[in-house]
Amino acid sequence: MKKTYQIADRRLVEAAEDVGPIAIYANPEEQERKYLIDELKIDEHTLNSALDPDELSRLEFEPEHVAIIFKRPRNLSTGEQFAFGVASMGVFLFKDRLRIIVGEDGALLEGPPIQRVQSVPGVVLRLVARVVVHFREHLRAISMVSDELQNEINRSMENKHLISMFSLQKSLVYYFNSINSNGATLDKLRHNAARIGFSTDEAELLDDLIIENNQCLKQAEMYSNILASLMDARASIVANNLNVLMKRLNIITIGIMVPTAVVSAFSMNVRIPLATMDLAFWIIMALASLSVAAFLYLWKRLSG
Repeated sequence: MKKTYQIADRRLVEAAEDVGPIAIYANPEEQERKYLIDELKIDEHTLNSALDPDELSRLEFEPEHVAIIFKRPRNLSTGEQFAFGVASMGVFLFKDRLRIIVGEDGALLEGPPIQRVQSVPGVVLRLVARVVVHFREHLRAISMVSDELQNEINRSMENKHLISMFSLQKSLVYYFNSINSNGATLDKLRHNAARIGFSTDEAELLDDLIIENNQCLKQAEMYSNILASLMDARASIVANNLNVLMKRLNIITIGIMVPTAVVSAFSMNVRIPLATMDLAFWIIMALASLSVAAFLYLWKRLSG
């Protein structure tokens, strides 16, 4: 699917097909891929990288365009588990036009229109700014979800809550690597700002984006460390609770076995002492109770 945009009054607005200099290809079809490769001379490997969610960010200079592979967060998928995934997008900047390739639904420009753009290279920076903001919003959502899961785990020890925590921790690892990869690409963009054609104002915006991306990276690292610590603490608490429970069960079991042994000794089908006494039953019960009291006394002495 293809959507075309143009710059009007410093805003990015949708335009008729093949009119605007900016086009977004969402999950391009075979015919569109052929056009991008044959007509625009986009390298096939680079095009596939733009559609590969596991591809790292990078910057490449081709004879007729600049190719930028950038990481962005995917839309949230919810169920019994929480999965915050990442995807790739390809930005191909030509002299007078811009082609953007994404592998999903193309919700890259949804929301308020991009404003304060003066040139096609400036659109690239505004897109990157949206990606940084998107990452930051997802990190806040992860923080809120982890707090809710922590409260649920405190109330219930169901496995689904623990699995959701593991999913969040895995997502944070992907986010940290993606944001870190984006930061390296932003640094390369800054070093090649004049070569790409960024104006002075756009170069200043790029500096701001580098700072915001670094802050986002530190935030992702902090949340990842906190979540990892919570998982370790939760595992320790579960292990400790299990040890306490096993200890109590062992005490109950031994407490039952001691009087049972006493009563069993007088229940054998042979001649035993007290067999002819009228108070034999009460004497045996007294001995069983005395054995329980002796066990409890010894347990307290040994455990204290």
